[in-house]
Amino acid sequence: MKVLVPVKRVVDKDVKIRVKQDGTGVELANVKMSMNPFDEIAVEEAIRLKEGGKATEIVAVSIGPQQATETIRTALAMGADRGILVKVDGAVEPLAVAKILKGVVDAEKPGLVLLGKQAIDDDCNQTGQMLAALLGWPQATFASKVVPADGQVEVTREVDGGLQTVKLKMPAVVTTDLRLNEPRYASLPNIMKAKKKPIDEKSPADYGVDVTPRLQVLKVTEPPARKGGGKVKTVQELVDKLKNELGVI
Repeated sequence: MKVLVPVKRVVDKDVKIRVKQDGTGVELANVKMSMNPFDEIAVEEAIRLKEGGKATEIVAVSIGPQQATETIRTALAMGADRGILVKVDGAVEPLAVAKILKGVVDAEKPGLVLLGKQAIDDDCNQTGQMLAALLGWPQATFASKVVPADGQVEVTREVDGGLQTVKLKMPAVVTTDLRLNEPRYASLPNIMKAKKKPIDEKSPADYGVDVTPRLQVLKVTEPPARKGGGKVKTVQELVDKLKNELGVI
């Protein structure tokens, strides 16, 4: 079984986000970029499936600028077999990403698409669902456990009421949640080996996709500074503040 794992290049999760002075977006110049953490979890799960004999090949695909090659190399160093870079300069909206991924899936014919439930830069949580709809494949989102067997995959999902277990016929699309696994660190020998693994370069036109944005960002602003808390002496004083000052009750 071939596993396709989309990976996105985002601002590193430990970097403090700064808004550009002109309010047109987030400052990316001289900022550390990394693989989206949820996608790291997807790569790790694909590697574990291969180590367990459930997968035969792992293909990492990224849609973004030339620098996204580094993100693919990270996946290759972790254990993916080869990569595909769909080169796009500028932001790509989730629907366009899903359409490109559909083209990749049609060409690669994977048995399973594993991807993060959302990216930490836009938090859209849309691409996996859109991809499944475009493909007409079954989907399971927010996975905390993935067990493929006999042409099916059993997925434990995290839902508001607790956990839900679903069984899907493969091929299928699964989006990963935080508690699925703990991604490994790439060893130095594997990092060196990753430099020799192939990465194919494509363009959206190769898949017949128009990536022209359909949305316009009017302005990006930082959230208001958080005010300090205060102490109250009695329950009545607390209720009075909540009712009259904050208006929450």
